[in-house]
Amino acid sequence: MQGLTRFALISVTDKSGVVEFANGLVEAGFTVLSTGGTYRAIRDAGIAATEVADYTGFPEIMDGRVKTLHPKIHGGILSRAGNSSDAGAMKEHGIESIDVVAVNLYRFRETVQKPGATREEIVENIDIGGPSMIRAAAKNHERVTVVVDPTDYAAVLAELGGGDGVSEEKRRELAGKAYAHTAAYDVAVAGWFDAERAAAERASRFGQSLAFAFEKIADLRYGENPHQDAAVYSNPEVKGPSLAKAEQLSGKELSYNNLADLDAALGLVLEFDDPACVIVKHNNPCGTAIAGDAKAAFRAALDADSLSAFGGIVALNRPLDSECAREMVDHGVFVEAIVAPEVPADALAILGEAKWGKNVRVLAMRGTPDAETHGLALRPISGGLLVQSADGRAPLPELEPKTARQPSDAELRAMAFAWNVCKHVKSNAIVLARPVGDGSVCATVGVGAGQMSRVDAAKIAVEKAGDDARGAVLASDAFFPFADGIEAAIQAGVTAVIQPGGSKRDEEVIAAADAANVAMVFTGRRHFRH
Repeated sequence: MQGLTRFALISVTDKSGVVEFANGLVEAGFTVLSTGGTYRAIRDAGIAATEVADYTGFPEIMDGRVKTLHPKIHGGILSRAGNSSDAGAMKEHGIESIDVVAVNLYRFRETVQKPGATREEIVENIDIGGPSMIRAAAKNHERVTVVVDPTDYAAVLAELGGGDGVSEEKRRELAGKAYAHTAAYDVAVAGWFDAERAAAERASRFGQSLAFAFEKIADLRYGENPHQDAAVYSNPEVKGPSLAKAEQLSGKELSYNNLADLDAALGLVLEFDDPACVIVKHNNPCGTAIAGDAKAAFRAALDADSLSAFGGIVALNRPLDSECAREMVDHGVFVEAIVAPEVPADALAILGEAKWGKNVRVLAMRGTPDAETHGLALRPISGGLLVQSADGRAPLPELEPKTARQPSDAELRAMAFAWNVCKHVKSNAIVLARPVGDGSVCATVGVGAGQMSRVDAAKIAVEKAGDDARGAVLASDAFFPFADGIEAAIQAGVTAVIQPGGSKRDEEVIAAADAANVAMVFTGRRHFRH
């Protein structure tokens, strides 16, 4: 019997296409071994299969915890072709060679995310036998074909049908994919244990080791510059709508810079509950506005700095409706990319009327993402990695008035708005904003970003604002080390300031505001964005 029959082992949680795969293997001359629900699905489809317990002569025990952990399974997977010692052991113990292993793992991530899942239930969904078989098959890829993704079934069957078996190149490709599959699974399990540890009182959020497992979406033409390679990956831990999973409805291929700017715009627009629009250039918001609807928000954001907005990235926190699309087209400003929760067909058709309509990259996220999808902020350094919790959305800190004059309600609304925008501007950051019209619209009028000195950031914001600086409020991402930045803003007509405070010269800064009857509040929290 030995050597006359080819065996394939199938044990999968994701049963997509498994019946067709099993049938194809049987037609190719394989005897199919299977377990549990997979065996029943194959058998119920009228396909011949042998249950693993019948093959090993040892029943499943401990509620299925032990079923494939058996020498007849692992010996059959790990036996080396042409190795006389292995062949002797197989003959002595009645072990058949297993040439194809199709396994994917328990739904651990889904169990963790299931409302009300108990710790016991989560632990039971930590797969043991599956990773063991996958890793064994991948190690022995010189002979064994390992399949962890149902989308690979057809390719494997096609090569088997060719008569020469699965090629060495394909076996190596599938082995690499298999190790990535088990690595991602281990990362998810380790992450859950680490989160459980961190939930303990006074425990650090960050463990002794840090691992990530992202899934490749696509290669990109290049990175920030043409000489840099680039790709985009998705985080399997994020289940809701996100930029990584957004559907591109039209336009040219997305670039690295497009995605980086789209992410910056999305991070800011999700700060607001009101309809909002953000226009980003080079990772900084050049125009941000909240209004009664998407059209009004877009128009106000564009008017904030229409010069810089040329070739910009637009993000909305409301569906891009036909009225907003018409506003974009009629204005004529060239935009590189647009992202919104939804983009109806009529709005997409209107965008196509623009001169740039065929090229603009339009993305629909099919919902509004959670503002906290990032979780961690990562930054490579030479030989290592910096990790911090993301500076996510949070309520406005309790404001501490510092000047004789208190801000008006309109100023407070504009200050809260400017404070949220300032958090997303590269430091040193200064943002000038003001209510527009009846106050239902609030928009930036000047942004000073990424300067080496805060006074220069203030001067740039004032210059950008021009006459609109008069009556505007100012937000600063960190304290003013000197009064010169405040004085430049006061001279331009700023009436109220929101800043963290904490400088040795706070009293000088407050005195300058008081002298000009400018209201100032401290937040006690800074928002550096390097």
